[in-house]
Amino acid sequence: MSLAVLLSTMRVQMKQSFARSMFRFCLIANPILNTILLYEMYRSSGEENFMAYVVLGAGLMGLWSCICFSSAGDINRERYSGTLALIFAAPASFPAIILGKIIGNTLMSLLTLGISLVTAVVLYQIPLTLNSPLYFLLALAAAILTFVVISSVIACLLTLSRKTELYMNCIEIPIILLCGFVFPVSVLPGAVQVLSRALSPTYAVELLRMAVWGVEDPMMFWQKLGILLGITVLYAVLSALLYCKIDRRVRIAATLEVA
Repeated sequence: MSLAVLLSTMRVQMKQSFARSMFRFCLIANPILNTILLYEMYRSSGEENFMAYVVLGAGLMGLWSCICFSSAGDINRERYSGTLALIFAAPASFPAIILGKIIGNTLMSLLTLGISLVTAVVLYQIPLTLNSPLYFLLALAAAILTFVVISSVIACLLTLSRKTELYMNCIEIPIILLCGFVFPVSVLPGAVQVLSRALSPTYAVELLRMAVWGVEDPMMFWQKLGILLGITVLYAVLSALLYCKIDRRVRIAATLEVA
């Protein structure tokens, strides 16, 4: 995998993504509106540390929306532009190109966390504290990694699909609810919690909140981090297997075009 291809793809993807009005809405307007909405929901809840739910929840919702409508939608855009088959057959590695797009989108989407934080401070003048900054940076790095890998799995699954827009609209809200972006997973029914625990963003969100509130039990933090990384590795293996299957199917059936 060429590093030059990866970096150039990231740079081009960031420019193209920001040029789209839908991506700018998800990146800028979405976290602002979600911060206001979540603050109004939580301010009379009696929860002492509710600002962690408001700021992190709004930021992560915006991040996931950017991933859904960009990383997933890029496959569809390439297909309807007539360039998906060209990218697949290019001398540069197809996985490197797709990974570059995904990493570029994910890194730029991290702005949603900052926008959510600024919105909460400016509108509500509430001091925000980060009690475990080193743990937070570690949790954030793990979260970025797992979102990149998840995006890669989604991109592989949608490469041969003709219903990309339907699927990327369908996966946004369920993941937000299942992974506890705006409320603890513990409030969900027991059967649903089993599904939540199979999704790596659930652990990423919990680790970020633990770091914001202050890590009182380092052993629990490292345990959750280990589970997160383990699930992420499984997702990475799944992504590699899917690509191998897609590569074989495409070379036999040639099914990357619109028709």
